[in-house]
Amino acid sequence: AVHQSFCSAKLVHSDSAIKIIMEPKLYQPPPEVRGMTSLNKDAFTQTITVPAIRVPIGVLNKVAKSLKKSTIQRPGVQRVVQDKEGSGDFRLILLDPHRVSSVSSFSEAETEALRSFSVAEELQDFELKLTYDNLKSEEVLEAVLPQGQDVTSGFSRVGHIAHMNLRDHQLPYKNLIGQVIMDKNPGVTCVVNKTNIIDSTYRNFKMELLAGEENMVAKVKENGVTYEFDFSRVYWNPRLSTEHQRVVQLVKRGDTVFDVFAGVGPFAIPAARLGANVLANDLNPESYKWLQHNCKLNKVERKVRTFNLDGRAFIRGPFKQELHSLLQGEAGVHVVMNLPALALEFLDAFRGLLQPETTCELNLPTVHCYAFSKEEDPEADVVERASCSLGFPLENKCSVHFVRNVAPNKDMMCVRFTIPKEVLFCSYEENTGENDFKLMHINTGR
Repeated sequence: AVHQSFCSAKLVHSDSAIKIIMEPKLYQPPPEVRGMTSLNKDAFTQTITVPAIRVPIGVLNKVAKSLKKSTIQRPGVQRVVQDKEGSGDFRLILLDPHRVSSVSSFSEAETEALRSFSVAEELQDFELKLTYDNLKSEEVLEAVLPQGQDVTSGFSRVGHIAHMNLRDHQLPYKNLIGQVIMDKNPGVTCVVNKTNIIDSTYRNFKMELLAGEENMVAKVKENGVTYEFDFSRVYWNPRLSTEHQRVVQLVKRGDTVFDVFAGVGPFAIPAARLGANVLANDLNPESYKWLQHNCKLNKVERKVRTFNLDGRAFIRGPFKQELHSLLQGEAGVHVVMNLPALALEFLDAFRGLLQPETTCELNLPTVHCYAFSKEEDPEADVVERASCSLGFPLENKCSVHFVRNVAPNKDMMCVRFTIPKEVLFCSYEENTGENDFKLMHINTGR
């Protein structure tokens, strides 16, 4: 999975800052393409003048290698062309006019190479025809969209699908943008635009087709695992591959993993491949179907038990049924709760799951719970909210991992903690028809 963007500037990342370096423009689009909403590729054709150097065929490859940094870099443009004088003994190497304006523009190493291969230090003008096929996506879009408006946008690559989040001012050009993205990215045969926010229940969203075939069944590979799913009906985020790997690496062979909001299996299947016993659940029937499919696809169906339940029902059902025996064992027990919009609200389901135990040493489960935060201190925010839902203070009893920034002033975090005995073995009472949990502290010998 790849996240890509098209813009007029190059971002250079460093440890201290992100610098924006504006690149000089080799191509100046014809003014008549401005405001185009239906793509006319012929309208972008233009002839420009670039410098060239005449090189004998016998040393052509060596000279081309020596001048690599100075040659023209343009999609679909050959850097070596026929000599315009028609001589079969020479070829022309096309140069970047922004790097080379005269022979004095060559570096010392390049000049030395030209002399060592007996190449005449003379530049020629070459008329180069540029077409739509030779343009970068950002050049096309900057030329078409209204001048002065931000053309920056991004898309996520999910198999053959490019998934976009267009801004309002880009919508009149949406089909053209979709066609350009498909043309300029080999392997992309379908471009879609998200038309609403993610549904909290099933974690999918409505989308419209901008260009290409209406085939939403994608096949992707993440961390060595293959997944197939209908992208329009399930949740998949290619930006979470590192996070999936981080959590799975905490799992050891023989451990048990409970994936409360499993989706199509990006936590469950890799964990099973490592030798863990997995119970994976998702409320979305489509996610459940593709979860089962992907288990078979990756040959771990015997290691993964799948469920199609509400998260709270999964915790109070299959999780509770397995927990008693797991508490007496030594293998690790992990609970993954990746539903950042709502997962914290499900932590109360752990309260009072079991009858009070007299055993002091128990193999208590570790929870990895995800949440969004818009607060200035997101770490403190998710710990406070988790504590409130759990009914037990987690401050200094948990760790918080920053996952990613999902929007301005909105972070995705993962809080990790061991479920306290005081929570699992608290008493449950009914009070005016509502569930009311009262913590009953267990004697830990302190």
